[in-house]
Amino acid sequence: MDVSVIIVNYNTKALLKQCLKSIFEKTKDIAFEVIVADNFSTDGSRQMLKNEFPNIILVESPENLGFGQANNLGAKSATGKYLFLLNSDTVLLNNAIKILFDFIDNNPEAGICGGNLYNEDKKPIHSYSRLPGIIQELKRLLLIPDTDYFNNTRKPQKVGYVTGADLMIRADVFNRQNGFDSDFFMYYEESELTYRVKREGYKVYCVPHAKIIHLEKKSFSDNEIRLGMIFKSCKTYYKKTHGWIYQTVINSILLITIISRLALFSFLRNRKKTNCWKFILKTYIDKS
Repeated sequence: MDVSVIIVNYNTKALLKQCLKSIFEKTKDIAFEVIVADNFSTDGSRQMLKNEFPNIILVESPENLGFGQANNLGAKSATGKYLFLLNSDTVLLNNAIKILFDFIDNNPEAGICGGNLYNEDKKPIHSYSRLPGIIQELKRLLLIPDTDYFNNTRKPQKVGYVTGADLMIRADVFNRQNGFDSDFFMYYEESELTYRVKREGYKVYCVPHAKIIHLEKKSFSDNEIRLGMIFKSCKTYYKKTHGWIYQTVINSILLITIISRLALFSFLRNRKKTNCWKFILKTYIDKS
């Protein structure tokens, strides 16, 4: 088997169906299997899969394991030389799986690769970035947008990490690293895994000819909880990858970022966003 496509699903029945249709429509000239790791969905996703996609491998979790752990669960059933971790809120625009397979199979130094992502209007969106660090956190604090997130060249380029929405990784590397760290429920797990893969000596690439629509945030509508998870996972990432001095600096920057947003929206009397940032602060400082 060339590639095992692993999709984590949690109550995204319609998006998942659209994603699967695009996989079977666009993927040619490659041996692949599709594994759906379902996080105890209650929207009829499982029955839809059994009725309409009987050839896929459905792995049913008795609880919501989060993104990383569900991918780890799905990977246990994988037989492919490479794993392609794909979000349920994606749609392939071309033979992206074959394009990524050809690249990583012909470049032994590549441990991970991903394609270019687009929104539903086919405009470029976040496809990769540098691994998280002080520069990224200062940019977030100062509201400086990241301008290096999409491969506008016509050739693969080395990047810090590719987003977990479409991440192809060598199966032996994934297994050797024991997959995603269980301390992450959602967000930053792909950055932390990439950090470990790079420490093995592998490189990470964005391959622009692989094109995929990512319907960002369509599968997670609660912005307050999402942002809380992002900051919490961000703190966990630095704890896993850096020493205490670096962590102390980063934690200070992150707290200043959260408190400054809270103060701003409180001053503007925007109750909704004030409450949102209060929740984020509480989530961030919670030690549980």
